[in-house]
Amino acid sequence: MNEQFGEGYAESVAKDYVLAELGGRTIDQALAEGAAAKTVWQAVCATFDVPQKLR
Repeated sequence: MNEQFGEGYAESVAKDYVLAELGGRTIDQALAEGAAAKTVWQAVCATFDVPQKLR
């Protein structure tokens, strides 16, 4: 997250941005509710078009 968004913005994305791929939850909510980190990262990659080298 930090490499893609920068340290400060990564925290904001994790707590504020709702991803449809995560069932309408934020990254923080999904992780807190037990979603696998890999699944969450895949949703982030799909939503924000993360470069292949960071996937």
